[in-house]
Amino acid sequence: MTGRGRGAGLLVAALSTGFGVALLQLAGVLGAVTRQETGNGGAAAAMLQVLAFVFVGLSVYCGAIVTTNTVATVVAGRTRMIALRRLLGGTARAERAAIAREQLGIGALGALLGLVGGSALAIVGYRIAVGTGTLPESGYSFTDPTVLLPVVAVPLAGWAAAWAGSRRVLTVRPVQAVHDVGEPTDDEAGGRLRTVLATVAVVGGTLLLVLGILIGFLTPAGVIVAFLGGVVSFTGIVLAAHRVLPPALALVGRLAGRTPSARIAAANALRYPVRSTRATVGLVIGVTLITTFAVAITSFGAALHHLLPGGSGLDVLLNGITTVFSLLTALSAVVAAVGLVSTLSLSVLQRTRELGLLRALGFGRRAMRAMVVVEGAQLVVTATLLGLVLGVVYGWAGAQSLLGSMQKGLVAPALPWPIVGAIVLGAVVLTLVASLAPAARAARVAPVAALAIE
Repeated sequence: MTGRGRGAGLLVAALSTGFGVALLQLAGVLGAVTRQETGNGGAAAAMLQVLAFVFVGLSVYCGAIVTTNTVATVVAGRTRMIALRRLLGGTARAERAAIAREQLGIGALGALLGLVGGSALAIVGYRIAVGTGTLPESGYSFTDPTVLLPVVAVPLAGWAAAWAGSRRVLTVRPVQAVHDVGEPTDDEAGGRLRTVLATVAVVGGTLLLVLGILIGFLTPAGVIVAFLGGVVSFTGIVLAAHRVLPPALALVGRLAGRTPSARIAAANALRYPVRSTRATVGLVIGVTLITTFAVAITSFGAALHHLLPGGSGLDVLLNGITTVFSLLTALSAVVAAVGLVSTLSLSVLQRTRELGLLRALGFGRRAMRAMVVVEGAQLVVTATLLGLVLGVVYGWAGAQSLLGSMQKGLVAPALPWPIVGAIVLGAVVLTLVASLAPAARAARVAPVAALAIE
């Protein structure tokens, strides 16, 4: 992979592992505090641990999707180089295996960095919480072997993601070393088989989600089934994203106005559906994860009040749980944001000929910047809206499957509006950050670039 692709892969692996390690460590701390403060918090502590494992799984999944998209984007931009090596005697399988092995090494290094960083974050955060009176001393030991789970899972997931993302290597032919290569078609992106698999995953996952909710009326273990249903159904959504997201992106893009820059930005979502999907789907996962947590943790807090009425320090404990999980879950959005920035930057680098042609047709530097900013905005806005909707659904399903046996009925979904406001504000900031460097790079493209690349 390129240096940019390696850097993004390393950062994603480190963030995913650090998130998982810190989350498991602090879930253990909060569980110990719960048992110590209430004297009857075994069920609540178990739910915390289950919830932590669920979010670690979602974080690993999110990182794998971002890695898949990054590898696929890098491979698409290096098709000619791969074709040249094929022309010199290399095989497609060897090329693909090399990419996967490289990502495994990058993932292992990132996992070690994440283990150190996540453990340090958990210890420092705990000491600060104790020092400020947010949490009491619990005597928890930070040597729990369960924290090694993300250290092992993240590199393996990255290897599998790189193998999936490098699928296009199998379609590269040696003759492409001397011919221009365009955006992959829907057939190259999966075609009918992918659509069928997506449909089966969405339907099957939804059934598992419903089953988990029903089991949740009897035991909190229903959240495990609901989690599997959520992963399977969302995998189906991701598989079908190349058909669902581009029209949604184009619709949001048209809301930006009818200027030439806005119209071209909106049209690009339909002209390059695979590229648009790669840039958006990781952020959809991040926003979905944050919203899922917001709904689930608010409902969890209400149920904990019901389970342990009058517990001393319960409000302090709940505030600590909310603060810790909010901060840690926000890291998952950083993982997705890294994927968006990387994909948008690589996309601009790979569109030199197109951008040069626009400059030759009269587009000024300001118009080029505006086009890239609108593209970034439509990606972020679409991902935010879709992620909010999915997050409410998944969050309620998770809360219901986890808490149904305690509530003895349906759990009303609760969405903290401050978190929604933070998501919207974060979307605005991300649009600016993600578009800044690519917009500047696009503005520097000279009209002659349209002739410099065949």
